[in-house]
Amino acid sequence: MPIPRALATLCLAASAMAGDWSRFRGPDGSGVDTAKGYPTEFGGGKNIVWRSEVRPGKSSPVLTAKHVFLTGSDGTKLYTQCFDRKTGKLLWERAVDRSRDEIANKLNHPAAISPVTDGENVYVFFKDYGVLSYDGAGKLRWKTPLGPFVTSMGLGSSPIVAGNHIVIVADQLEGSFIAAFDTRKGEIRWKTPRDEAESWATPLLWERKGAAPTIVTTGRGLIGGHDLATGKRLWTQEGLSLAIVASPAVSGDTIFTFGYGSESTSPFSSRLEKLDKNKDGKLTQDEYGTDPFLHGIAKFNGNRDMVVTEDEWVEKQKAVVGPSRLAAIDLKGGKPRELWRYEKNFVGVIPSPLVYDGVVYVVRNGGILTTFDAATGDVLKAARLEGALSGYSASPVAADGKVFLPSEEGKVAVVKAGGKWETLAVNDLGEGCFATPALAEGHIYLRTEAALYRIGSAR
Repeated sequence: MPIPRALATLCLAASAMAGDWSRFRGPDGSGVDTAKGYPTEFGGGKNIVWRSEVRPGKSSPVLTAKHVFLTGSDGTKLYTQCFDRKTGKLLWERAVDRSRDEIANKLNHPAAISPVTDGENVYVFFKDYGVLSYDGAGKLRWKTPLGPFVTSMGLGSSPIVAGNHIVIVADQLEGSFIAAFDTRKGEIRWKTPRDEAESWATPLLWERKGAAPTIVTTGRGLIGGHDLATGKRLWTQEGLSLAIVASPAVSGDTIFTFGYGSESTSPFSSRLEKLDKNKDGKLTQDEYGTDPFLHGIAKFNGNRDMVVTEDEWVEKQKAVVGPSRLAAIDLKGGKPRELWRYEKNFVGVIPSPLVYDGVVYVVRNGGILTTFDAATGDVLKAARLEGALSGYSASPVAADGKVFLPSEEGKVAVVKAGGKWETLAVNDLGEGCFATPALAEGHIYLRTEAALYRIGSAR
């Protein structure tokens, strides 16, 4: 049963007050905190308040006033972990059996999807199980199994709390949907089919005076708005890129989206040369193994006989040919209107764009950081983060006039915010980093492959 809109607004206000960095990328998915006193230099014992070992995983930390929540996996079990925010002590962990082992991109860990909290309880979504909720003491409140899902790379969209709903987007090769679950019992409140194909962006909640709260989603080629109370599709805007991994960012009434494409198809012969053992001009399961892209073609394209032919390869390649695009979409009229777009061949970009003090930041592999004027889309600066030139999976976050950019090698570049940004420091933690940091009260909560850190001045 849909919730009354007045009650939804009340619940939204309550949940906003309950936590400071309660979801992936913090308040409104912005990646921005307003506190001061964030450190520029850290590591090697400097400005490290505590360090706690964690289970393997790539989900980003979320915070309540007292707790830090993470997820992890050891291959057969899926874990939810709760740490004391002040001391870093592991307070509890709970596990469920991993009900399936779906082929996914190597970057898409079984515990890659970030949890969300309402300030007291935590909600976790595992693509190989479903949704679970625990209270602050670790007591299981409810569990709702979901799936299996029809993907080639695995799901990646994190849940958000909106009113008394947990909202989940599952954009798949077939059967895409957005659904809301009751925060109290886990019951499904509504479920709406979507036309979007496989994509991985986390939605955001957009509110404007006099209108119902809207869930804004980005997917393959499309930006969409869904009514929070009913799930009804309110509007659709075309013009996004075909591969949407980065989540949208909001600033006022403007949504900034980023997606990538490919300028051309790659020849099937290059795969045959490496994998075609019997030289018959096609690839069978024993030849392509667990390659997620080829497995997806074999299972979901053409005649679906688990064999990849050149025609099926070419057809799939066509589906991802198109420009990479950063776009600004205005929503203040109640429906989307494109303000500007920037197109260039940025291939394989995972981090979400950051909007901070009128500047848009996009980081990509090789440590290339590009800034744009948020009002016009003009490029302000494009340069490498010297000393941090590896791959980037974590999204940048900002506070106190600084932007923090962790690389996959665990080197965290700190730059002075602004269109003509300057590198202030590169801090080497010596541990790989794929998770987006959480920011609160002058402290950085950073998850590496080995540990969870609280970084800042001891207090």
